[in-house]
Amino acid sequence: MARIPSSERREMLVQAALRVIARHGVSGATTRAIVAEAGMSLASFHYAFRSHSEMMRELVSHVVDAEVESVFSSLRLGSDIRRALRDGLGAYLEYVVADPGHEQVMQELMHYALRTPGLEHLAAEQYDAYRAGVTRVLVEGAAVSNVEWAMPVEDVARLVVTVTDGVTLAWLADRDTAAAERVLDFAADSLAALARARERTT
Repeated sequence: MARIPSSERREMLVQAALRVIARHGVSGATTRAIVAEAGMSLASFHYAFRSHSEMMRELVSHVVDAEVESVFSSLRLGSDIRRALRDGLGAYLEYVVADPGHEQVMQELMHYALRTPGLEHLAAEQYDAYRAGVTRVLVEGAAVSNVEWAMPVEDVARLVVTVTDGVTLAWLADRDTAAAERVLDFAADSLAALARARERTT
């Protein structure tokens, strides 16, 4: 594929990797399988990525960024913090429901990395990316709601990731969206209790 910009080539390979992993799992997502899915040559892969591991990191970043963007789009200036939290959690669930395959890929990737010597760092990087994205959303949500967090925002982010992880796994297993929505109602109530009105500066 001549004349394709490197950034576009990388995007095509990441999308191909997502499809391959969804069908065959991470163990089946060899470089050859990915380039075949993308309709590219092995040389094209190595032009875009230095290694298979680098491409996997790009895949994680791609999915996490899409999830975070879906949540950011739900934030409305002037919302109270409970509403902002519930809207954000709801937007995340909508993303999962709309494309369960992406979340199944992320779960598969994490477990594969944990089982594979030398790849453990990918699981840690995946959750670092989740928490960093959620931290950004929490900072912005507090700003639009004119509140501040009563505990370090990084700790609140860890709580949010724990909740969304559980909701995601349960929904992938039972596809009970109404039950997931009820859990998110409770989560929004609990998380909102960790916020307080921002102190005025004189």
